[in-house]
Amino acid sequence: MLDRLIESRPTRDPTRVVGGGAVSVFFHGAVIGGAVLATLSVGPVDTGAKIDTTMVYLPQPRHEQPKPPEREPVPLGTPLKGFQTVVAPAEIPANIPPVNLQEKFNPKDYSGIGVEGGVAEGVVPVAGEVYMEAIVEEKPALLSAPEARYPEMLRQAGIQGRVVVRAIIDTSGRAEPNSIMIMRSPNPGFDEPSRYWMQRALFRPARVHGQAVRVLVEVPIDYRIARA
Repeated sequence: MLDRLIESRPTRDPTRVVGGGAVSVFFHGAVIGGAVLATLSVGPVDTGAKIDTTMVYLPQPRHEQPKPPEREPVPLGTPLKGFQTVVAPAEIPANIPPVNLQEKFNPKDYSGIGVEGGVAEGVVPVAGEVYMEAIVEEKPALLSAPEARYPEMLRQAGIQGRVVVRAIIDTSGRAEPNSIMIMRSPNPGFDEPSRYWMQRALFRPARVHGQAVRVLVEVPIDYRIARA
């Protein structure tokens, strides 16, 4: 009986054992290789927090602000009060200067109150009168002007300097053409370009008591050669 049981055991085929092991190794190798390739194809994952920088503008409700009341200009008939300025002489005279006995001296004129160049009692402005720049309440200011044309011959010669132009600025902010004068100039070649510049310049008009007036001004124009 023992012999029979021993004989009934199935006989193992060595070729089948070797073949099954090879299939198993090939299968596991394919799985591992696929996992490695899948890992290499995946890029680095950005774990940093991302901030949304999108800006949303919400329309603000419009609130109409009340306009400040406009200040009514004072009539030109109101006296323009001011003061005089004492200027020390640049040179001490060797002789006694002449004395004018008719000249009146009012210490209130030197109080420093009002507009420089005026007097304490006030001067009544006259419509159309030309004022000195020193006595107006709001002085003229240059708003726009073309670039001064530099004469090419003077540029090549290296001549440069400052031209002082005198003119009357009217109530529209323009220089009156007949009033334009060249007061100082380093070379006559600068005169015509300076006149042209003054004619094309636009000023903010001078004002007295809030009203635009004509004013006499002196404007410097510099001609400089830019060094490379």
